[in-house]
Amino acid sequence: MTKEVALNVLGEPLVPCSFDPLTGFFRDGCCKTDDNDLGRHLVCAIVSKPFLQFSLERGNDLITPRPEFQFPGLVSGDQWCLCISRWAEALAADCAPQIKLESTHINALKTVPLETLKQYALAE
Repeated sequence: MTKEVALNVLGEPLVPCSFDPLTGFFRDGCCKTDDNDLGRHLVCAIVSKPFLQFSLERGNDLITPRPEFQFPGLVSGDQWCLCISRWAEALAADCAPQIKLESTHINALKTVPLETLKQYALAE
């Protein structure tokens, strides 16, 4: 039996988001998901200071290191798999970080249209 390949929002195989810091619900560098991922960590974001502050103000501290969870703490410029709901919330608050389309899971399209995601795509 072959394992199903995770796809990105472009319909292509999902590209890793970050190995340093190591991200993803499975801590494998990819924004892969399954039914255990209740937060739906689907968006490969390049976090910014405004976004990190926004997230902190909403009770999700992504800045402080948490070694017990293998979490190094993030700084502006880090790439990280964000929950799609948090990214959409940041979008509504006008502080959504840029994203890597090739590393953002196709299931993100269930919440945010591709055209919107493209507006926040990191220029390569």
